[in-house]
Amino acid sequence: MAKSAEDQEHPLKAFGFAATDSSGLLSPFHFSRRETGPEDVNVQILFCGVCHSDLHSVKNDWGFSRYPMVPGHEIVGIVTKVGNNVKKFKVGEHVGVGVIVGSCEKCESCEQDLENYCPEMVFTYNANDKDGSRTYGGYSDVIVVNQRFVLNIPDNLPLDATAPLLCAGITVYSPMKYYGMAVSGKHLGVCGLGGLGHVAVKFGKAFGLKVTVISSSPDKEDEALNRLGADGFLVSKDAAKMKGAMGTMDFILDTVSAVHSLLPLLGLLKLNGKLITVGLPNKPLELPVFPLVFGRKLVGGSDFGGLKETQEMLDFCGKHNITADIELIKMDYINTAMERLAKSDVRYRFVIDVANSLPACKI
Repeated sequence: MAKSAEDQEHPLKAFGFAATDSSGLLSPFHFSRRETGPEDVNVQILFCGVCHSDLHSVKNDWGFSRYPMVPGHEIVGIVTKVGNNVKKFKVGEHVGVGVIVGSCEKCESCEQDLENYCPEMVFTYNANDKDGSRTYGGYSDVIVVNQRFVLNIPDNLPLDATAPLLCAGITVYSPMKYYGMAVSGKHLGVCGLGGLGHVAVKFGKAFGLKVTVISSSPDKEDEALNRLGADGFLVSKDAAKMKGAMGTMDFILDTVSAVHSLLPLLGLLKLNGKLITVGLPNKPLELPVFPLVFGRKLVGGSDFGGLKETQEMLDFCGKHNITADIELIKMDYINTAMERLAKSDVRYRFVIDVANSLPACKI
C-alpha cells in the first residue's frame, strides 16, 4: 500500500525528540524533511526555546495533538542551503523560524502581513504542510522553510537568548503595538512574570512606560524590580494592596495560562482601560460585564504577530539589546524541563542547545 503524503519519506534525513502519546514524554525520533525547493531555506538548528504551548501540545491539553510530534517553534539556526529563487538569505547567515511555516499568501490577512490570522496558516509542528506532509518542529537538527517565513537575526543579539523572542517576544510585542501600549508615560500592568511576562516588562520599559508586575508569587518581587527594571510589584493575593492600586493602570497585558479571575484585573484599570489577554488557559475564563460597562473598559486578545511585525520586533530588540532571560539545557534534559515548566520552575525560558547536544542522543 502506498504511503499517504503525511507519512511519505523525504530526501533529507532528520533527527529530533518526539512525543508519541499524551503522556508527553519525549524520546529520540528519526524522520525526514522535504528537499530544499526554489523558495526554501534549509536551516541547521542551533537553539530552540521551550514554549508553554509545547507542554500543552505534547500532553494534548487542547485536544488536537497528533503523534508522533516534534515540538518547538522558537528556532534559531544557520542557513546551510537556499533555493534558486531565494534572494533575501545567504548560506552562513543566522536566521529564525517562529510559530508558522506557511499560509495561503493571498487572503486579506496575508495581504496585510498578518499571516498568523490566515485561515490556512501552517503551524511549525503538529500540522500538515501544503504538500500534505506532516510538519515537525525545532527539537530537531534541521528544518526546511519557505523564505517568507524565515527571519533575520540582528548581529548583536546572542542566539540562544534570542530564540524565545520568536514566540514569547512577538506574542507580547504585537498587542502592545496594536492596542496602543507603546505610548511613553502610560501605566502598563503585566500580569504573570513568566516567559512572556518578563519580555513584556523589558518592552514596556523600552517604550517608556511605567510598568507594574502583577503576580501571585511574592518571591518574584526582587527580580521584577531590581533585575527587570519594573517600577512596581503587586501580589495578586494581597487584597489590601490590590485595592489600593484600583483605577491606576491604562493597560494590563495578561500573560497567565492558568485559569484565573479577571475581576481584580479589571478593577486595576482606569476609565477606558484595556485588558489584553495572550495566555491560553485550557478552560474558559469568566468575564464580569459590570466593570466593562461602568468603566468603558475593553477586554481584548491577541495572537502572535505576522512575519513583517516579527521582523520589526527583532530589529527593535537589536536596537535596545533586548533578549529573553534563559536557562540553557541539553536535549536529554527536556523531559525534566517539561516537568519544571509545568510547575513554573524556570527563570524565564528554557532553551535547548540543539547543535551541541542532539548528536549525542542519536540511537
